[in-house]
Amino acid sequence: MITIVKIGGSLAADPERRRALLAALADGVHGRCVVVPGGGAFADAVRDAQTRAGFDESEAHRRALDAMGRMADALRRIEPRLARSTEPWNEPSDAVVRVWDPAVLRAGHPAIPESWDVTSDSLAIWLAAQLRAARCILVKSVDARPGHLPATLAAAGLVDAAFPAFASRYSGVIEIWGPTGKVAVERRAAA
Repeated sequence: MITIVKIGGSLAADPERRRALLAALADGVHGRCVVVPGGGAFADAVRDAQTRAGFDESEAHRRALDAMGRMADALRRIEPRLARSTEPWNEPSDAVVRVWDPAVLRAGHPAIPESWDVTSDSLAIWLAAQLRAARCILVKSVDARPGHLPATLAAAGLVDAAFPAFASRYSGVIEIWGPTGKVAVERRAAA
């Protein structure tokens, strides 16, 4: 069983929590995992550069993927026991925890729109579906309230705009881990 753990770039503001989470992952506390890094300050720099230079959404998307790769390297510097991975679905499964660098997506993928509507949140749920992961965890710097659907979370800005569509194609459990609580994301409206 594989778990996808997306670690938001905003956790840079809480280095102790981030370090403890990475150590727990490396210790195998959560089993076999693939870590999806958020872009953090690197992605923010891409947004600023796009505003200044005026390059298109596709170029911004590719640069944001590079930002996630830089964050993957940063996470591995914090916790060196994590293995780097560009294609976790094609690599041997000897490592318990891999940090995914999405560089392979730079060439484009028909299921992934190249815009700011797709961030590491949607890429995490996309990867969870590709790997048939049992669980996809989004580690955030803010708590989510229980009982929210993906569309409600997107409207509130807790996940990106494309997340509801990606979530609809994933059959596993989705959780959001905030600083003080862990909640499961509702998959359908209550009857």
